[in-house]
Amino acid sequence: MVIMFSAQRWGQLLPLLLAFCLFRSALTVKHEGFKTCEQSGFCKRNRAYADNVATLGNSWTSPYTLSSKTLKINNGYITGTLLKSLGEGIQSVELPVKITFLQSGAARVTVDEKKRRQGGIELRHGSQARKERYDEASKWAIVGGEKPDSSAEVSTSSRETVVNYGPDNRYRAVISHSPFSIDFFRDDQLHVKLNGKGLMNMEQWRPKVEKSEIKENEEPKEGEQPIVQGEDESTWWEETFGGNTDSKPRGPESVGLDITFPGYEHVYGIPGHASSLSLKQTRGGSDAYEQPYRLYNSDVFEYEMNSPMTLYGAIPFMQAHRKNSTVGVFWLNAAETWIDIVKRKVSSNPLSLGIGGKTDTETHWFSESGLLDIFVFLGPTPKDVISQYSELTGYTQLPQQFAIAYHQCRWNYVTDEDVRDVDKKMDRARIPYDVIWLDIEYTDGKKYFTWDAHTFADPLGMGKQLDSHDRKLVVIIDPHIKNEGNYPVVDQLKSKSFGVKNKDNNLYEGWCWPGSSHWVDCFNPAALEWWKSLFTYSSFTGTASNTFLWNDMNEPSVFNGPETTMPKDNIHHGNWEHRDVHNINGMTFVNATYHALLAREPPASRRRPFVLTRSYYSGSQRLGAMWTGDNQAEWSHLAASIPMLLTQNIAGFPFAGADVGGFFGNPSKELLTRWYQAGAFYPFFRGHAHIDTRRREPYLAGEPYTSIITQALRLRYQLLPAWYTAFHAASVSGAPILQPHYYAHPSDEAAFAIEDQFYLGSTGLLAKPVVTEGAETVSIYLPPGETYYDYFTYVTHVGSGSSVTIPAPLDKIPLLIKAGHIIPRKDRPRRSSGLMRWDPYTLVVTLGSNGEAEGSLYVDDGESYEYEDGAYIHRHFSFSSGTLKSSDLSADTDASKPTKKRKEYLKAMTAVRVEKVVIVGAPKEWKGRSEVKVEEEGAKLARTAEMTWFEGEGGATSWAVVRDPGMEIGKGWTIEF
Repeated sequence: MVIMFSAQRWGQLLPLLLAFCLFRSALTVKHEGFKTCEQSGFCKRNRAYADNVATLGNSWTSPYTLSSKTLKINNGYITGTLLKSLGEGIQSVELPVKITFLQSGAARVTVDEKKRRQGGIELRHGSQARKERYDEASKWAIVGGEKPDSSAEVSTSSRETVVNYGPDNRYRAVISHSPFSIDFFRDDQLHVKLNGKGLMNMEQWRPKVEKSEIKENEEPKEGEQPIVQGEDESTWWEETFGGNTDSKPRGPESVGLDITFPGYEHVYGIPGHASSLSLKQTRGGSDAYEQPYRLYNSDVFEYEMNSPMTLYGAIPFMQAHRKNSTVGVFWLNAAETWIDIVKRKVSSNPLSLGIGGKTDTETHWFSESGLLDIFVFLGPTPKDVISQYSELTGYTQLPQQFAIAYHQCRWNYVTDEDVRDVDKKMDRARIPYDVIWLDIEYTDGKKYFTWDAHTFADPLGMGKQLDSHDRKLVVIIDPHIKNEGNYPVVDQLKSKSFGVKNKDNNLYEGWCWPGSSHWVDCFNPAALEWWKSLFTYSSFTGTASNTFLWNDMNEPSVFNGPETTMPKDNIHHGNWEHRDVHNINGMTFVNATYHALLAREPPASRRRPFVLTRSYYSGSQRLGAMWTGDNQAEWSHLAASIPMLLTQNIAGFPFAGADVGGFFGNPSKELLTRWYQAGAFYPFFRGHAHIDTRRREPYLAGEPYTSIITQALRLRYQLLPAWYTAFHAASVSGAPILQPHYYAHPSDEAAFAIEDQFYLGSTGLLAKPVVTEGAETVSIYLPPGETYYDYFTYVTHVGSGSSVTIPAPLDKIPLLIKAGHIIPRKDRPRRSSGLMRWDPYTLVVTLGSNGEAEGSLYVDDGESYEYEDGAYIHRHFSFSSGTLKSSDLSADTDASKPTKKRKEYLKAMTAVRVEKVVIVGAPKEWKGRSEVKVEEEGAKLARTAEMTWFEGEGGATSWAVVRDPGMEIGKGWTIEF
């Protein structure tokens, strides 16, 4: 790949560009390009603060006191002032605090700094930055669930304030005034402690005082704050890393707090990291990391496994889980953040030597700037905690159906004829797919909203060929805009002042794929409106209604910037420093693109946008999908994708995937095949590869690999009704689409750390992808007393709280069905999901020991917003006492007063029927029966349908098949066996 730069910059950029553009045989992350805690000034200071507190032990008293005389209590709110003591005779720092108890059961604690808020500080270097602490993170992350609980009961004294709140007043917050701390109880048990260890630390503003100006033993002048002996000031006023100096015009301003989960050994969440599902310790312990978990969205080239190192996105949401209890916290801060984790064994009996004790997980959070703003969720179940968090930050987008099918991508398909050829060859090989993708090479010289006229001469014709089989095109557009003359997009960005500014308030220039570039500032509402105009069909010529978007490099990635991103003292709209908003920056870009796709269609015909993002924050789930970035074609990266995606799912962003086959490198055919089998269970399922890798479209693998990969893809398409139903549940409740064991079985202590197997929504489908080379079997953990059937053979396994070994030759995906579930699917193979729209359904019923089962199906047109007007089908299936029943789950208003849209949709769906019912675990009493009785809503007479009973062999259970029962999928009906 060749990129043209001006001669004077070539020497400077060559090493960087080689690192980004050239494929190397030895893949390893460049640690020297990213800070450790020791190199991050505020991280080092806050860790030192914690070490000092630990050294002082019981003699330490946190310097923060809640002033009783400032307390005001009103309808679920408590406001007051925290006083930070700086020492005897020195005026305390005033920190306004607001504690809110919400109807959802969540509690929120927000602490600000009065002097900064009132503008009573001086900025250094003539900076134009805002003086106050950044308080707009909630504007981007929070969309609901903020109504206060006016029924909360508050009592206060000079020592403490006690609040009873939540459902049936099950929750209690005990706010200690001096020193300030909050203990959160549920059902009279302590679950979360804030500042219990006294690590709260809000670095107040202070003027820079040169030490040479203070004489020995001289007292500070009135209004000045003393310099504490031994306190490290080296990074208060500026900080240099990688050749860039951060000017820090506001001085030190970090916020820190310890959060303890008493009795909880396992904590989960805070993506993204290439780490375990159950988070590891970062201080102490045999398997502890040396560094804290870091949240600082970064373009980490060739990231490594098993590391707390920052990656592309940041969701500061953590859950703690123990047997039958889950709690959580959400640290609402968009600045660089680090989290230390310590798991401390605690015994109530000092003579027990730790035997039989409990484990407390102690976490320490610190961010470089902004407010101290934290939400506490008291559960009690994983479902409750995730639902409360999702109510605040928004539920995952209900995507178009094509978006949850298979996507074919590489850097790059080189011409429009290349795209047409891949499309034809996928059809010729009978391999289903829905979307083909174009990386940056489709543009004219890396200028977005353009096409290379030589290689993509007919983009509309290309799109029409795809549309003929209901397929889509995704093109990439990144936030860096090429700085080149006669390019209208950059000319407009400059003339309208829509770009990010540098610390001197001039247009910021950095380097990325096009060379010299500017970055659109999507915090600016006017820039968002301009961005919309660029996506109209008349502006972005060559695009059509089946063209969708990929936003990459939006951390933002800046090749010549510190840690490959923007300087922290850059200035965004509203004069906020980049340090304040860094982790939200990527989400603002996706937000702009999402609304641009909405705006390109008239309101009456709008379809749901699809946008893929690499960078994300809490709330990004409302806007599209994410993927785990530039992984490698190695077995370790395949294995790591499972806990990474499970973490995304329990952190409220389930529409997640990893590059199938690995982005860097050339996978072996076995690895590629196993990765497709795993990818068939990624919520976002895309094959992708680096420009220097060999072509690896599925039809190129050769036999038997192509056939096995095709089987995996067809399995995904067969189960699309179940996937779409799971996505719908996520879109209304926040329920994970991939559910880890602790979520599905919250009382099974032996399996809380399991991270290599998972359930698909509430379907009962339990998958354990093969992630090791040469494997012929896998071990699947099954909880005690639960019955499972092999999805393909109906071989029965009964759980005993241990693992069972099942065959897993190359052509077999380890997939079980938990007894007691009903799974909808479509069995007719098609070229794309759109061509399956009118196909009939098969229902797979897996009977439990009680002879019962249940499941659900949600379906709509798969593309528009008409479901919001009642145009959908939502059915509940149940099997009990020998009868299979379909009943309506539609909202009461939709069922009782159907809209015109609903009537039209239900009429269109009358031709879509159930063509087959499979009963797994069919009782022997059915042997010899040949028919069942079918009764359907609106039909005058019952009818019969053919049934065949099969006896299981070789460990398989018996099963029965009802053929062509003919019920409408949208109606109520029963089948009597």
